[in-house]
Amino acid sequence: MSQNKPSTTAIAAWRALLRTGPGVLAVVEADLKSAGFPALAWYDALVELRAAGSEGLRPGDLERRLQLAQYTVSRLVDRLERAGLVDRRPCPEDARSSLLTATPMGVDLLARMWPAYAAAIHSRLGARLTDAEAAELARLLGKLQEE
Repeated sequence: MSQNKPSTTAIAAWRALLRTGPGVLAVVEADLKSAGFPALAWYDALVELRAAGSEGLRPGDLERRLQLAQYTVSRLVDRLERAGLVDRRPCPEDARSSLLTATPMGVDLLARMWPAYAAAIHSRLGARLTDAEAAELARLLGKLQEE
């Protein structure tokens, strides 16, 4: 095939990726909701902020890590802040920006959400793939992330 035209196999893989990813995420979201927890995006944002530690992250850095649009992250951070899960403080290097950190309540929510999230990961992926298949899937998806 030419550089500009995907093979039939590549198209089939692309279609499977587009169909599978959102469906699996929707089921995991439903699992979390049924356990009484907020959306997966809350968990993902708090994980990134916890990993950043006391130095925090600028909203733009959080956008890149979550791979979400600016307006989506802005609304998400506003909700997290209102819930007491995130602190926002002025950025000393850039007065136009802020630094975001997870609060102790945010870190506690992560700990409480993890068992439900882990069970959802297991039922949607771990119980359906061998460890070797999961490793291969991670490797292949990693290749798609490379720039």
